[in-house]
Amino acid sequence: MSTTDIKRTTILAALQHRMITDPDGDYLDFHGDQWSARRVDEASRLVAAHLHVLGVGRGDRVASLMENSPEQVLLFFATIRLGAVAVPINNAYKGEFLRHQIDDSGAVVIAVQADMRERVEAIAGGEATPSLRAIVDPIELLDDGITAVEDAELQPNDLACFIYTAGTTGPSKGCMLTHNYVVSMAGQIARAWEREPDDVVWTPLPLFHLNAISICVVGTLLNGGSAAIARKFSVSNFWPEVKRTGATVLSMLGSLAILIANADDHPDSAGHKLRVCAAAPMPPDTDRIWRARFGCATFSGGFGLTEASLLAALPPGVENKPGAAGMLNQIEFETVLLDDEDQPVAVGDVGEICARPRHPDMMFAGYWNRPADTVAAWRNLWYHTGDLGRVDTDGFLYFVDRKKDTLRRRGENISSFEMEKVLFGHAAIKDCAVHAVASPMGEDDVKVTAVMQESAMIDAETLCRWMAERVPYFAIPRYIEFRDDLPRNPVGRVLKYQLRDEGVTPQTWDREAAGVVFERK
Repeated sequence: MSTTDIKRTTILAALQHRMITDPDGDYLDFHGDQWSARRVDEASRLVAAHLHVLGVGRGDRVASLMENSPEQVLLFFATIRLGAVAVPINNAYKGEFLRHQIDDSGAVVIAVQADMRERVEAIAGGEATPSLRAIVDPIELLDDGITAVEDAELQPNDLACFIYTAGTTGPSKGCMLTHNYVVSMAGQIARAWEREPDDVVWTPLPLFHLNAISICVVGTLLNGGSAAIARKFSVSNFWPEVKRTGATVLSMLGSLAILIANADDHPDSAGHKLRVCAAAPMPPDTDRIWRARFGCATFSGGFGLTEASLLAALPPGVENKPGAAGMLNQIEFETVLLDDEDQPVAVGDVGEICARPRHPDMMFAGYWNRPADTVAAWRNLWYHTGDLGRVDTDGFLYFVDRKKDTLRRRGENISSFEMEKVLFGHAAIKDCAVHAVASPMGEDDVKVTAVMQESAMIDAETLCRWMAERVPYFAIPRYIEFRDDLPRNPVGRVLKYQLRDEGVTPQTWDREAAGVVFERK
């Protein structure tokens, strides 16, 4: 199976491929617990037999709530062996957030890590989760002495899993992902990283997100080598784990790469085998540190989302431009930037990043039980990402902002993303959100809601004057408010819609009321 020319296929076919080419070599590592493809194959058949006894059949949804572990992977393979659909749930969820995804997905079984079981029991049962028939301990699914069942006959367009969106503007939606899409994404990333058959990929990313599933669990079946999956991220254990596993590729978030770049020296960083750190977004300073301090190349040139990946990436051998998210992917997708009337924008102009697949089953199959949302996202037969970008003459994509987070003041569009980048350049700012406040003039006024670093001392007027030296005159904020924290959803994303709705509070500083005026420059 080629990483650059993957035919329409299934995840089980990828496992069978590895069973033929390398059944007993290292495949997955969980903190020293080594799993070969054969061991995964045999154990997942056992788990599938237990699920079958629980009544799980084709098309049923099987949820999970657990930290990264072998059991999470085994449950994933066991579920698809039955033709059922895996629903991995964020292990930080509880209460209504957890109940919503169990109920919305119609999960009939949920496998729960022992110390998380009380969360499910607190919200499960009756009308709250009418489809749920069983709550099981994943360890118990490995009990022997049960008759195996035959694998379901799968097609590339069969659903493999639901990955739920973060739900920043409303209840989270289940993205329906086919087998072929999960495999295709693994192939695209392998091409971009120039992944080699002997690579060892290390990741702390959670298995309830598509990234770790596609890159580590499925991609390693296709490309060879192995993947080490950490239970969670730790700065102190990072270099010891890199040394222990012999990792050659890192798959992380940009924020984690920053933490490592800024950490003290560690003796285990000497003599590492890393050749590339893949993390996005990666600020230029962090990129330079990884290359100079650790002698490790970086990869941050990519853009994608659960519904469609990768819409932009770096072709092999191409160097990224500063600030770019790689080049538009025109191999698997037709990717364009469109205006509000779905007309293409000129090179260099800002437009919404939109795409459609060039081949079947290369993107999500819609939002589960939300046909209206699916149709709205596919307006005029283009999938609308909700993200704004611009493309240069060489085809490099530059992310500008979330479309719903943009502001318009005095006839000018303002990128909250770019404004926040400026604010993070101030030593006193720990976190911030730039968002709109309704203006009596019919457009937006700009508000900064910020969290200060511990022991930092700065007032709103001083920060405003600092920004005035660094942003266009029309983007200078009218309002500034300091808070102890920002409102977030369970995965940590700032709820800007809540900040917009709250508007001007009694704690908000108003530049106009304070009589602070700036000359147009």
